[in-house]
Amino acid sequence: MNSDQIEGNWKQFKGKIKEKWGKLTDDDIQVISGKRDTLIGKLQERYGIAKEEAEAQLKAFEEQDRAA
Repeated sequence: MNSDQIEGNWKQFKGKIKEKWGKLTDDDIQVISGKRDTLIGKLQERYGIAKEEAEAQLKAFEEQDRAA
């Protein structure tokens, strides 16, 4: 899944993203609006993790979603 797929399917993914990362607020979800880099930044901010860890978590999430 690439950033275009996240943005194109944002309505589908935002619920799953909120379920996976419960610390993201509704405002965060609105700001992210399908932008992969913004999502990574918000994961760093809310969870206090490094960019590499946020990217790894998002990649795992994308792979899990693709397999479903």
